[in-house]
Amino acid sequence: MKFTATSIEGVILMEQEKIQDERGFFARTYCRNEFAKQGINFQPIQESTSFNHKTGTLRGMHFQKIPSEEQKLVRATRGAIYDVALDLRKSSKTYFQSFGLELSAENGAALFLPKGIAHGFLTLKDNTEILYLIDTLYEPGLSSGVRWNDPAFAISWPAPPKIISAKDESWPPYEK
Repeated sequence: MKFTATSIEGVILMEQEKIQDERGFFARTYCRNEFAKQGINFQPIQESTSFNHKTGTLRGMHFQKIPSEEQKLVRATRGAIYDVALDLRKSSKTYFQSFGLELSAENGAALFLPKGIAHGFLTLKDNTEILYLIDTLYEPGLSSGVRWNDPAFAISWPAPPKIISAKDESWPPYEK
């Protein structure tokens, strides 16, 4: 596994190191020991899937509030997304900054998101499926979000969304 720091403090791009032969390839997608060698304490206890029928579906920007903040490892297992991490940690030197990139079944890349990061994505292909490894149980009462197009963040999306939930469309403006 190859770990690469992004422009957001603690957000890490993970790329597969494939062992290939005539059958195809094999690659590890998570290893607690490899994460620990990188100084990342991440031990998933939940796995979730998001399936999205249409290109242009936007989900986000989501996070869980204290004391149930989540760390996540996000990967596209079918199709492709433009994945966005938004730093909402007031003590971070990258506070209010965002980072986005394409995750696809073809590139096999994953994004590790530490606590305090809002997460969202826009599907780039029909029938896209996303796999999440999460280190905290979901707490509906602590689920929150910010608007994907809040001018305070100026997130650069590759296209406007075609499908978005009423909940994701109606998050109030973020206040610092």
